[in-house]
Amino acid sequence: MSHNEPRSTGFGASVGRSPIGEDRCGRAILMIVLSSLSFGLVGIMVRLAGDVPVYEKVFFRSIVMLPVAAAFGARSGAKLFTWDGNTKWLVLRGIFGTVAMTLYFYAIEGLTLADATVLNKLSPFFVVVLAAVFLHEKLSKYVVPVLAIAFVGAALVIKPELELSPGPALAGLFSAIGSAAAYTVVRSLKGREAPFKIVFYFAMVSTLAMIPPMLVHAVVPTWQQLLALVGAGVFATTGQLSLTIGYQLAPASRISIYVYAHVIFAGILAYLFFSEVPDALSIVGGALVIGAAVLNYRLLHREPARPTVSC
Repeated sequence: MSHNEPRSTGFGASVGRSPIGEDRCGRAILMIVLSSLSFGLVGIMVRLAGDVPVYEKVFFRSIVMLPVAAAFGARSGAKLFTWDGNTKWLVLRGIFGTVAMTLYFYAIEGLTLADATVLNKLSPFFVVVLAAVFLHEKLSKYVVPVLAIAFVGAALVIKPELELSPGPALAGLFSAIGSAAAYTVVRSLKGREAPFKIVFYFAMVSTLAMIPPMLVHAVVPTWQQLLALVGAGVFATTGQLSLTIGYQLAPASRISIYVYAHVIFAGILAYLFFSEVPDALSIVGGALVIGAAVLNYRLLHREPARPTVSC
């Protein structure tokens, strides 16, 4: 994110209140949860890759996804290589996503996996602000208190006054801002570009961007590290495909809250693989961030209902 892809784009049409619609919603939630598990495993693979440079980790994560995204994009009928008014925005989305992912991987190396994930999951809150500023979307009256809760939680995770290196924590925070910028660009492309074409450009830009530093200082990984790097790419691809399919099956407003399962999976996996347990402040901070997301979800659904599937 950032690796985590367009949570807030709303791909796919609303589904009516019918048994078929309910089934689609159930499958959509399953896809979102599967993507959260997959992205949690990406963090594990990045950590297992050890001292391989961050840019090399980003490269392998992206190069594995690139042909798969191209195949799905072509299958959907999208013309991948066209030069029109949308191309610059597709490239810009790729740049923002690449910066976010690089910062997130750096944060994983210096923080507990759960802490890095919590900070990265602040991106939806930044999306609200950026969409209001650049896309002129109307802010909900609940946004200020919800943002306040989320940022108190982030402050507890970052611990700015404790004797910890602020670099990885700030990288995690700025990865969320980069992800939010990427999602805002994606939102501006809604209805104008196919989802898998957007994914393809993200993978392509991030792959190309990592080649120069690798040419200057490439590190040959051990076979164990290579397996971890390829695994990161495989799980990232699974997560991205599941996420995109989930948002095509049901409205984003109904299922996006389930992406916070990523935080839970990250904590469980980090404990299983590395016996890593966040400290008390991080646990409270993570709970506040997730609580803010749940609160925002519930408050938004108090607003006048629209015909959509009930999840």
